[in-house]
Amino acid sequence: QVQLVESGGGLVQAGDSLRLSCAPSGRTGRPFSTYAMGWFRQAPEKGREFVAAIRWGDGSYTNYAESVKGRFAISRDNANKTVTLQMNSLKPEDTAVYYCAAGDWPDTNDKIYEFWGRGTQVTVSS
Repeated sequence: QVQLVESGGGLVQAGDSLRLSCAPSGRTGRPFSTYAMGWFRQAPEKGREFVAAIRWGDGSYTNYAESVKGRFAISRDNANKTVTLQMNSLKPEDTAVYYCAAGDWPDTNDKIYEFWGRGTQVTVSS
C-alpha cells in the first residue's frame, strides 16, 4: 500500500499563488517514476473533481481541467519522488481540499487511481 502525503495548502487571497507538493511516505510498490500522478479537489458539498495529471516517466504528457488551464501547472521530480502543483492566479472557486493520487494512467477519472493522500486544504479569500 502506497501512502501519499500532500503539503503546501493554506489560506491566500484571490490572485495569489500556492505550490502543492505530494510525495510517497515510505516504500512504493514499484519505482515512483512508473506511476502516473494526478491532483483532484473537493469543495464543500461537492463531488471530487479532476484538476491535473501527469504521465509516468519524464512527465511529457499533462492534462488539465478547463477551469485551471493556464493557471495551474503540474510537474514531477522522480529523483526526489515528488509531484507538484503550481497554482497561480487563484480564485475563490479554487477553494477545496486537494488530493494527490497515483495510478497507471494520467486520467481524469478518479476511479483509475489506486493510491491517494489525505488531502491538503486550500482556501482562497476574495
